[in-house]
Amino acid sequence: MPKSPQSHLDPRQPFVLDTTKLPRQPGATRALKRVIAAPPDFGVELIRVPEKSDVELDLVLTSVSEGVYVSGRVRGSLTGECGRCLNEIGESFDVPLAELFAYEDSTTEETTDEDEVGRMQGDLIDLEPAVLDAVVLTLPTNPLCRPDCPGLCPECGVHFDDLPADHSHEDVDPRWAALRNLTSNEE
Repeated sequence: MPKSPQSHLDPRQPFVLDTTKLPRQPGATRALKRVIAAPPDFGVELIRVPEKSDVELDLVLTSVSEGVYVSGRVRGSLTGECGRCLNEIGESFDVPLAELFAYEDSTTEETTDEDEVGRMQGDLIDLEPAVLDAVVLTLPTNPLCRPDCPGLCPECGVHFDDLPADHSHEDVDPRWAALRNLTSNEE
């Protein structure tokens, strides 16, 4: 969950990066690999990263004149249900992350809106909002178990894969039902 700009960051938190070992000289870099436990509510309605599952951060921190540029990949697993047939979905994700975190009192304070650029607190960076945005914005709002999933029969609710090819339901308009009974009696 994103923290307000006034909250104090705890360097022991998994999404908080301490950049004290990264020189503030533009061009200086530092690789960072970290596996963290996924927070709750990390996803959308039908598909999400399971809470406390491993999320792998494979990042490079680069010192720039205005702050620290964080780039790399975020990897993990997803679970959910198909938007057509409700079968379980289990797959992995691998998304890019690229975010600038401005030093306190840098010129970005005057040149950008508060939500355009991440802000550092001293030497600390809170990666959680950037990671959540990178992953959640790539998730489908209507995930499918496979691209050609036929879904469920709207009449009986059975998965179309489990039904014969000629499966159908007779849809008789109730206003004509009396006529249907007339033809049944003549035979």
